[in-house]
Amino acid sequence: MAATVEGWIAYAELRGDTVANDGTSAAALVRGQDYIDFHYVNRFGSAVKVDQETVDKAIYEASKLELATPGFWSKTYTPDQQKVLTAVGEIKWTVRGDASGPDAATPISTKIDSMLRPYMTKMTGMFVI
Repeated sequence: MAATVEGWIAYAELRGDTVANDGTSAAALVRGQDYIDFHYVNRFGSAVKVDQETVDKAIYEASKLELATPGFWSKTYTPDQQKVLTAVGEIKWTVRGDASGPDAATPISTKIDSMLRPYMTKMTGMFVI
């Protein structure tokens, strides 16, 4: 792992945040990296040259959320929770987007997604485009 607690401390300091150099931060960093690896890195195109510094920054962003709320990236959902309230009068719920599979229940950071989306391949059925 190229991302380190020391690197995270420096990254956070530039943004006016504070990260302690302790076991809690180290554990949050590991969980943040797990999220980035499982949700993004394993979908990077093999022909794409990935900027490791960008990946490290994404790990630090994911770790920040993990540090604030341990377990943030590993929530458990049931299929009936993957919906949004669309009407109140005659209460109506609507399935949100493609509400199937783990992607439909995975929290997403728009900042992290913006950082790493350019490296990801598009999955269509069983084929990668």
